[in-house]
Amino acid sequence: MTQQVSAKEPTAEQIAEQRIYQQMGVSESEYDLICGFMGRKPNYTEIGVFSVMWSEHCAYKNSKPLLRRFPTTGPRVLMGPGEGAGIVDIGDNQAVVFKIESHNHPSAVEPYQGAATGVGGIIRDIFSMGARPIATLNSLRFGKLESDRVKYLFEHVVSGIAGYGNCIGIPTVGGEVVFDESYEGNPLVNAMCVGLIDHDKIQRGVAKGVGNPVFYVGPPTGRDGIHGATFASIELSEESEANRTAVQVGDPFMEKLVMESCLELIDSGIVLGIQDMGAAGLTCSSAEMASKAGNGLELYLDQVPQREEGMTPYEMMLSESQERMLFVVEPKDEAQAQEIFDRWGVICAKVGKVTDDGRLKLLHHGDVVGDMPVTALVDECPVYDKPSSVPAYYVNSDKIDTLRYDEVTDLGGALSKILSSPSVASKAWVYDQYDYMVRTSTAVRPGSDAAVVTIRGTRKGLAMTTDCNGRYVYLDPEVGGKIAVSEAARNIVCSGAEPLAITDNLNFGNPEKPEIFWQMEQAVDGMAEACSELNTPVIGGNVSLYNENAAGAIYPTPVVGMVGLVHDTDHITTQSFKKEGDVILLLGQTFAELGGSEFQTVLHGVAEGRPPVLDLQVEKKLLSSVLGAIQGGLVQSAHDLSEGGLAVAIAESCISGSLGAQINITTELRSDIALFSESQSRILLSATPDQAGQLKSYIEEQGVPVVTIGTVKNSNLNISINGLNAVNESVDSLKQVWKDAIPCLMN
Repeated sequence: MTQQVSAKEPTAEQIAEQRIYQQMGVSESEYDLICGFMGRKPNYTEIGVFSVMWSEHCAYKNSKPLLRRFPTTGPRVLMGPGEGAGIVDIGDNQAVVFKIESHNHPSAVEPYQGAATGVGGIIRDIFSMGARPIATLNSLRFGKLESDRVKYLFEHVVSGIAGYGNCIGIPTVGGEVVFDESYEGNPLVNAMCVGLIDHDKIQRGVAKGVGNPVFYVGPPTGRDGIHGATFASIELSEESEANRTAVQVGDPFMEKLVMESCLELIDSGIVLGIQDMGAAGLTCSSAEMASKAGNGLELYLDQVPQREEGMTPYEMMLSESQERMLFVVEPKDEAQAQEIFDRWGVICAKVGKVTDDGRLKLLHHGDVVGDMPVTALVDECPVYDKPSSVPAYYVNSDKIDTLRYDEVTDLGGALSKILSSPSVASKAWVYDQYDYMVRTSTAVRPGSDAAVVTIRGTRKGLAMTTDCNGRYVYLDPEVGGKIAVSEAARNIVCSGAEPLAITDNLNFGNPEKPEIFWQMEQAVDGMAEACSELNTPVIGGNVSLYNENAAGAIYPTPVVGMVGLVHDTDHITTQSFKKEGDVILLLGQTFAELGGSEFQTVLHGVAEGRPPVLDLQVEKKLLSSVLGAIQGGLVQSAHDLSEGGLAVAIAESCISGSLGAQINITTELRSDIALFSESQSRILLSATPDQAGQLKSYIEEQGVPVVTIGTVKNSNLNISINGLNAVNESVDSLKQVWKDAIPCLMN
């Protein structure tokens, strides 16, 4: 066989002389390395394959040194980073599988399909592990909800998520939506999926057994999504709008068929290895499966199902057409595998075989069109430890007095303003478009601290959440990273669950800028410390860099997706006040901390200073105490204090419970600070009158500060501070401004 390239494509010499490789994101030094691995100049298909495998999106070449700082093991961890998704033991031979990934750049260019295929891709990551997907979540960031462009992106991203998730029949149960000018032009669309699996069904993406056949499953390959991984590894620009071919097109109905047929194949016990074709499509799945098995792979591209005529090897290898999988079985099991997919009406084609030469070999029309060492593609990508420097804004932040503004005296008006800010306001406009009750296992719907899904046939449940405050991370990346993990844990505990582990989505700007790399370093250090202290290892995730717009980088936004175990469904807890007369308690201490707060942003139009401090020992004690109280049956409602502080937390518990409250606060702080400070490690609890004393004593015994601040009462929210009336608002009026804010802006 001879090496052949298409007449339409540049030759290896032209690629080198004209530096065509640079258009694919390959630097000159990287090109020289590739030539060294190959022992010659790569042809067009080969340099394309290397370019996507060596992109940040696939190789993590700028972030790998930082990712190694995360704790990734623990007594419950069955599968950590490196596979399609992480897996955590939940007892009784069952495990939870989960991961989060980004589709930021595609969503900026084609919001509906960008978001939809983000959901489809993360679902495939879960069932490629052998797990049944049971829920999805999302974490979304947009510019200010004022411009037509932001409204367009917001509307179509939500529609894309709803369209895909609703059609495939997996409930979208939770998430978060934030609006800030930092994300103008570069929205963040992070999708998370959670699945269930029995221990003996766990799969890995490995190409086992020399001579075994390799099968392609799913719809034919088209030209959509070519160089999608490269597109995700560069900054957006005015030319990005023309890159619609780098955005895939999704088909949730096909994904449903592929999912069910693959799960049946896995149940049959004949699968040796399976992986989805996500970023870099056929290239990444084939190369990674071969690498993990220490083998090679031979692909017969003539046999790859093709949607369009005249597709070149380059196009077939780099296409990111959706809903496709690759799997390996023994020759004796080929017919059984084929029968399963035929019955489901899903294309299943033999496209290659496992070899022992450690090479990814591509054949087309009888010619070798690509021949590359697998280790060079997967394991030998250069890893960069980028220079970092402290940004000037961070140094200057120390000089900013966040309390310099005059005291706000209209506290009821301030509360209404914050409740109506799009980041705090009701997200019902969003989640009402999602089918969050399909499969009938959703016990806590969107809108509480965390969603909860029950596990059929047991008394257990899974709590899940996504969290991050980008303003905090910007103002102090290390502290902000700690807070992201801690707030996620607080949400899980307030739902009655034990935090298990996290998956993260590290959304940052251009890592080649020293100030951005410093943000990454500091945030990862903070997250790693929090994960170690709270016993929530990192079992997988995603890095999304080069998120920039004309004004500069987005706020550093390392989103945390966390899952917790509800040991008994009787422990499931929500934020809503339950009954008039219940006693309200505040756990934790409030300090004069307004830096990066919603109060500072909404009332004064700035995000400056330093974020609240966080003591992880204090946080750990708080979480343990609250979970113990919930499991002991002493708690009626639980709600963590986050954006908007105490006043917003009380209002949200009132609104969701359709009840009022009489609150009496004694404090040395200024009234507006006492109500809107966002001090960390605080939780609002309510208890029945006959259990309130026992609850308070229990919390005090654990060494956690606790004070009784009021009772659930009628339909008004009345707050007195040091005996003086501070807020007197009807819950209905607060609910109205909170509920109508986003719909009014969208109309």
